[in-house]
Order: sequence, then C-alpha cells, then structure tokens
Amino acid sequence: MKKILVVDDLEEVRQLVGATLVRAKYQIITARDGLVAIEKAKEEKPDLIIMDIAMPGAVNGLEATRILKDDPATSGCPIIVLTGKNLSENFQNCFDAGADCCFSKPFSPLKLIQKVEELLGSKPRST
Repeated sequence: MKKILVVDDLEEVRQLVGATLVRAKYQIITARDGLVAIEKAKEEKPDLIIMDIAMPGAVNGLEATRILKDDPATSGCPIIVLTGKNLSENFQNCFDAGADCCFSKPFSPLKLIQKVEELLGSKPRST
C-alpha cells in the first residue's frame, strides 16, 4: 500500500484529505507543520507528500518543500502543494520551490485522487 504524508496546520483539512485518500486505499500519515513534515518524510519515507504552503511556525510549506527537494534522501518524492490563493504568481512560487503540482483550496477530492494516481504511476518511489 502506498504511503502519503498529509501536511496542514488545520486538523479539518488533514482529516478531509486523509479520509479521501484512505477511501482510495492509501496509507496516511500526517504532520501539522513544516518541521514535523521534514522529520516524518525522512523517517517514514512516504511515496507522495501533500503540503499546505501557508502554515505558521519556523518552516512554512514552501520552505519545507524546498528543503525536501534539496535533500537527496527525499528529493524523489512527489509533492502536491495546497494553497488558499489561486494566483499564477503563487503557483509559480510553488513550482520554484520544487512542487510537482499545485491545487488551490477548495479543491475537488476526485481531481486530487486523479493527480495522486498520476504522480505515483509516473514516479514510483525508490528506496
């Protein structure tokens, strides 16, 4: 079973995304901020990460994405970034940080599942 790390400071979002992915037969792990996300990504070695960019704390989602993509141990893991702002500049910042895909909130759970399946099919996680 493929493992997905869901990172968001809002419990409701983690639960919603997690429930959507569990129904699609994925194993879910969660983190509430960027620092915990980096730690869990290194420990748990997820197949994919779904990361909110606007999180409080020392490391937001964009910075966590940059750190994970710059680390050889985690750089091959696809990252889907969630943002509350549907601006092309915001999306460009996400891609510049290393995101493989961006979704603006609110988003379609079906489209999220389709993108997860596409990324996992085209980029299998190497261990």
